[in-house]
Amino acid sequence: MGRKHSAISGLSRFVSEVFETSESQKPGQSAALATSDSGVSSATTSNLERRASEWEEGEPQGLEARPTKKRKTGLLGSGLEKYDATGLVPFYTHPSQIPSHLQKYYSQRERYFSRYSSGCLLDEEGWYSVTPERVANQIAERCRCDVVLDAFCGVGGNAIAFAKTCERVIALDTSPVRLALARHNAALYGVADRIEFILADFISFAQNLAESPAFQDPLRSRKVDVIFLSPPWGGPSYLTDRQNQEVGATQHADDSAQSASEYSLASIRPIHGKMLFKLARRLTRNVAYYLPRNVSLEEVAALLEQNNESGGEEMETEAERCRSEPTSRKARKQRGKEKADREVEMVEVEEEWMGQKLKALTCYFGGLVADQQHLF
Repeated sequence: MGRKHSAISGLSRFVSEVFETSESQKPGQSAALATSDSGVSSATTSNLERRASEWEEGEPQGLEARPTKKRKTGLLGSGLEKYDATGLVPFYTHPSQIPSHLQKYYSQRERYFSRYSSGCLLDEEGWYSVTPERVANQIAERCRCDVVLDAFCGVGGNAIAFAKTCERVIALDTSPVRLALARHNAALYGVADRIEFILADFISFAQNLAESPAFQDPLRSRKVDVIFLSPPWGGPSYLTDRQNQEVGATQHADDSAQSASEYSLASIRPIHGKMLFKLARRLTRNVAYYLPRNVSLEEVAALLEQNNESGGEEMETEAERCRSEPTSRKARKQRGKEKADREVEMVEVEEEWMGQKLKALTCYFGGLVADQQHLF
């Protein structure tokens, strides 16, 4: 049976080996060696000094070399460890790995992120809520500006696209896991340094920003040019759930067939979609609202009713002033028409298609609307 190795290692180990060598010497050999006053042979002392010198130089002889530990790297690879979120959620590489209720989303993974196979990460909510990359790029092009605020960034699909067209992106989310995934994905696309990820809910963030004295001061405020709203719609069952609720409530199969398929802004989470829009407009007029394809367009148009009504009151005041001035009736009429054309704000609805399927609607307000850039 071979000799059992002890558990000692390092400097202690080679010192032990030296003394074991000394003790194994034959009596005749030991007598031939000149001994020191301490009883340790001079040859042994010399051997010990030599081994210690070798250890200090980093090249111990006669010892088993320690295996070099290989530092683990995540999906992002070396150099991006601070952004890497590997391990927070599974990275699926085969349909058999993914839960059955997410199978249909996995089949579209390259549409969500063209670099998915390089290591993009999504949590369960991200699989059914992320904006497809081509759609996100289209929206980002329309929202080209200096500072854009992504109010519900999720796993980063839109934030990554905005970072390609805007100077700075502020990305909010209430989930630290989703923020970590978003930053991971942004690093994979090489744009993480242009995005400021903030753990916060948009409602509190916007209210505090709108009410802060610094925001009221144009010389000190951190200006937000565009706000992108893509709030939770109610999960992947928002279509069927909404239809079942409305059909059950109305019991008018023929007349309610169209209305039952409509999505109401009241279903938006975490607050009514109308209130969410009003809050965003306190920060900027330029809002892009990403909504279900079956959203009620009447409700969308109604978002601007109050603004247009106040504009009408201003026009009436202007008309009163014009009547008091010594101008011709024709000139007053023309000026009133021009004023109306300037003040009535429009909303532009863009359909987002993927192949033969309509995915969603993006509603643009303020200076994001074509022929309405003067409002930017």
